[in-house]
Amino acid sequence: MAILNTNKRPLVNDRDELVFIGIDLPFRKSDGTEGWFASTSYSIDAVKQNVKLLLQTRKGERLMQPNLGLDLHKFLFEPFTDDLVLSIENDITETFGAWLPFVTIQDISIDMSESTDDISNNTLSIQIVFNLTQDPLMLASITTTITADGAEVTDNPTTTTINDNIINNTGG
Repeated sequence: MAILNTNKRPLVNDRDELVFIGIDLPFRKSDGTEGWFASTSYSIDAVKQNVKLLLQTRKGERLMQPNLGLDLHKFLFEPFTDDLVLSIENDITETFGAWLPFVTIQDISIDMSESTDDISNNTLSIQIVFNLTQDPLMLASITTTITADGAEVTDNPTTTTINDNIINNTGG
């Protein structure tokens, strides 16, 4: 039986920086050799873009893809309970399983701030730590903040590499 050696780095080998994987968002003109639009050179960066887009897409928003996306905005005005946290985690896990099966979620942190003065100031914050299934040693994280005005997804700029119980942080 074959044994996967997870101590070797990298398991996903993006060897050629002149091969581009996806379009970097937001759209902007490229300054380099990747073509008209700025592009991503590394698999983990392309997956971060996929995760961002999935978190910002509401179910039913995409034509001919009624199940694509998440209905995170529906949780914004609900009472913050353990059942609500479990429901949000289940929605995220099921959606990632269907649309991003190559991503393994390591951790989901959910926080809510409720305003008693103005209901439009309620905020739901979700941080997702994930990795590519093929590369369990490379962790990335995305934070999404949902308000009454919409959703904002921020890319946490640190990608963490776990190797021999040592954590190295690199920008990216």
